[in-house]
Amino acid sequence: MTSDTPAAPSGLADALAAGTVVLDGGMSNQLESAGHDLSDELWSARLLAERPEAITEAHLAYYLAGANVAITASYQATFEGFAKRGIRHERAAELLRLSVQLAREAAERARVKGVTRPLWVAASVGPYGAMLADGSEYRGRYGLTVPELERFHRPRLEALAAAAPDVLALETVPDTDEATALLRAVRGLGVPAWLSYTVAGDRTRAGQPLQEAFAPAADVDEVIAVGVNCCAPQDVDAAVETAARVTGKPVVVYPNSGETWDAEARAWSGRATFTPEQVEGWRSAGARLIGGCCRVGPETITSIARTLTA
Repeated sequence: MTSDTPAAPSGLADALAAGTVVLDGGMSNQLESAGHDLSDELWSARLLAERPEAITEAHLAYYLAGANVAITASYQATFEGFAKRGIRHERAAELLRLSVQLAREAAERARVKGVTRPLWVAASVGPYGAMLADGSEYRGRYGLTVPELERFHRPRLEALAAAAPDVLALETVPDTDEATALLRAVRGLGVPAWLSYTVAGDRTRAGQPLQEAFAPAADVDEVIAVGVNCCAPQDVDAAVETAARVTGKPVVVYPNSGETWDAEARAWSGRATFTPEQVEGWRSAGARLIGGCCRVGPETITSIARTLTA
């Protein structure tokens, strides 16, 4: 497609203009609760090749729990990451497209089970650091230029767009350089997108003020929502207000449970602090696409859905 191809009309964009839409929760915790080992560097993306049915079941659990949007298992799915495992380019492209197809299949199964509300599929596009599998997506500043990051992201964005998701989820972005690269790479694909940073306090993980970080998305027509994910629940409030004020777009938020990840022990510690009641304040501040990320499961999504429709 040429760079001047406009983003396709989005039913999701219309829904965000009209009200609030419920996102799903964490893919990894849902798969782990079903007994799947995600210790591999490919994380949930490994199951695209080995246990695709498990991914469909995870999506279905969230649709049945009340989610309107399922985020695909492609966060850590990249041509480079698959190549490290001996998976050729053509097969990697198939797996990227499969991630969208599995979410579509889950939506069809949800229909059979009686779900009648609108259901959408968001194709996950994780940051460069996710491919490295060393936690650097929570630091950013990889030593790559914006053009280099754009060249990394564009091929898999094209592969995902070819599967016709409803939206591209440019998520867990740690710094403005990578956001700039993603915003360039998404142009002309004919699919709308949301841009979501991972933050600490009132700054990106790389330390940039959120006002500065959100600004580039304001004039990108493809972007239908801007916000934060994979962060502490207490960091959401200020971020929602800033994103809404700076961009004038609907805000997307899906924080972690509030527990803390111990990278050395590879385990979560502490207690969950994310409560469904918090979403009322986020909605009042401009959030229109609300769900959960790591350690947020179907029960919490059900509570969020009930809170937002009460």
